[in-house]
Amino acid sequence: MTRLRIYGEQTPARPHTETSDGGVIASLLNARGIRFERWQTPVQLTPGASQDEVIAAYRADIERLQQEKGYVAVDVVSLNPDHPEKAAFRQKFLNEHRHSEDEVRFFVAGSGLFSLHLDDQVYEVLCEQGDLIGVPDNTRHWFDMGPNPYFIAIRLFTNPAGWVADFTGTDIAEKFPRLEN
Repeated sequence: MTRLRIYGEQTPARPHTETSDGGVIASLLNARGIRFERWQTPVQLTPGASQDEVIAAYRADIERLQQEKGYVAVDVVSLNPDHPEKAAFRQKFLNEHRHSEDEVRFFVAGSGLFSLHLDDQVYEVLCEQGDLIGVPDNTRHWFDMGPNPYFIAIRLFTNPAGWVADFTGTDIAEKFPRLEN
């Protein structure tokens, strides 16, 4: 179930806000400039599906977003618990970083945990199938797919190079809860 927890930057053990209400989640995130939407997922795909299959299934939605925001690059991250490089992929996203462009993900299947470092708070968003999250450029964040990842996410970029991170070098991400699926 999609969930939002909001923590004080100095209180990673205890969220001061927690909700699974999609409307409340969207309202709280939108107020901070984070795009959050719940979409239908009429095509059922499982992790391991090819990038071509996933893009073909959601082509109309992808094209709409490309026209709306000018995204030029699209890729698909599709991981399951049997993936031989799952630990390396998890580690790649676990440290706080930012991008010079928006990071947009649509969860076609499964789940993943976005943590957004906004001023002196951390917004932890457990994204599930049907969730679209758009993190604005230069927003400090990290992503956890858990030790046994199970998700498919479509990513859209304005940079043709795709996912390019600027790591902040802080250890804040180590202080907050991880996704233990």
